[in-house]
Amino acid sequence: MLVHYHSNKWYLEENAMPPHIVMGLMFFPRGGSAHVTRSLARELVKIGCKVTIVCGSLRIPGRPGDAYEFFDGLDVRPVDYTASLDTADPLRAEIPMHPSYEDRPGAPDRVFASVDDATYEHLVATWMRALSDAGAAQADILHLNHLTPLNEAAARIAPHVPVVGHIHGTELLMLEAIAQGALPNWTYAEAWAERMRHWASACQRLVVLSKTQIGRITNLFSINPERCVIIPNGFDPITFDRHDVDRIALWRQLLVEHPLGWLPDGEPGTVAYTSESLLPFADGPVLLYVGRFTSVKRINLLISAYAQARKSFNKPAPLVLVGGFPGEWEDEHPIETIARTGAQDIFLAGWHGHDELPDIFAASDLIILPSVREQFGQVLVEGMACGLPAIAVNAFGPSEIVDNGQTGWLVPPDDEQALVAALIEAVNNDDQRLQRGAAAYTTIRGRYSWPALGEKLARTYEAVLGRSFVP
Repeated sequence: MLVHYHSNKWYLEENAMPPHIVMGLMFFPRGGSAHVTRSLARELVKIGCKVTIVCGSLRIPGRPGDAYEFFDGLDVRPVDYTASLDTADPLRAEIPMHPSYEDRPGAPDRVFASVDDATYEHLVATWMRALSDAGAAQADILHLNHLTPLNEAAARIAPHVPVVGHIHGTELLMLEAIAQGALPNWTYAEAWAERMRHWASACQRLVVLSKTQIGRITNLFSINPERCVIIPNGFDPITFDRHDVDRIALWRQLLVEHPLGWLPDGEPGTVAYTSESLLPFADGPVLLYVGRFTSVKRINLLISAYAQARKSFNKPAPLVLVGGFPGEWEDEHPIETIARTGAQDIFLAGWHGHDELPDIFAASDLIILPSVREQFGQVLVEGMACGLPAIAVNAFGPSEIVDNGQTGWLVPPDDEQALVAALIEAVNNDDQRLQRGAAAYTTIRGRYSWPALGEKLARTYEAVLGRSFVP
């Protein structure tokens, strides 16, 4: 088959069929890799590819995770984990839950490094069936996200189909932790590390998010860096743009009328606020965090820093925490940190869909991400694309997204006082906040739009297929 690419269109030689790309994601859609998969798939379909997505799914009413709903409009073949949650060991259910790169005691998706060989083979067999049903053996390219038993399943049923791997970063964190000395319950850590090294080596190309990741990958996998292709996460320039919203009405809806914040032992909606609580939103900038409540995000550090900085603010500046997948958190729950520090004007808005973020950004003035090991920083890109300046940590992905002093503020990892100082300047200096927000808008929109990134991925596929592009 001869396939050429030019000006956002695939040109097919006589009797050729459009390239069929099978994209695989073992996890049910809730995190950044699912958003990336969906966005790239949409761009590839626009270009002319046939795209099939094989993905985990979790169908719990009122909660995110349903692959059909998340990938609406795309050809998706879900592996439904819902029934596994009612079994003694979800990873040994008939259709097993996926493991995790994070070690969260008591979670149904326990860490990969603790999963034994028999369970591993069960996972591989499950995904062999899923890939086979999706036509993986007849595909032109297998685009596999992360490094998981999906890779082994693909190697067994479609060894002749080239694989493009996509590293998102959480897999690197687990491998680096293993290299530093596995935790006692990580009984099978080295077996998993060896599998992941093998899977990475078997990929014709590895898509990575940043220059920083290339160095980490070559150290972990001994891979020629020329096999790595930098395709950062992006944003939809139409969806994520400046626009007007009734700010007070939006915050009233999210915090008072339809609250989704949750207590450690409660369902979404167990944290709610009164209309009187919204008074700080009327006069000053709104500070925003969006993300999960995991340890690396340092949300507890943010709450503590905010409590100190607020004493020096020259105007009200509420902090809204959007996110925290219901029932999931590490370390101290944010509501407990708020109580311990005595912090005021911090609001838990709960988990909201990706389609709600543009309005949330439009009702905010600053995006904050204190994560110390953020592999990319999708929320920074999307918030900055809407004109918000950013406060982030000068490490990993955010250090390549935020231009310190130009589009936001970069602070050292775990430096609470530096974070306090950045918060005070961002709130008190309106001119600086507005100037950096305007620069963020222009800079991000030139670097990270999904159409341009989809084109780069299409060119990567073309190179793997060994075909030349039409100039």
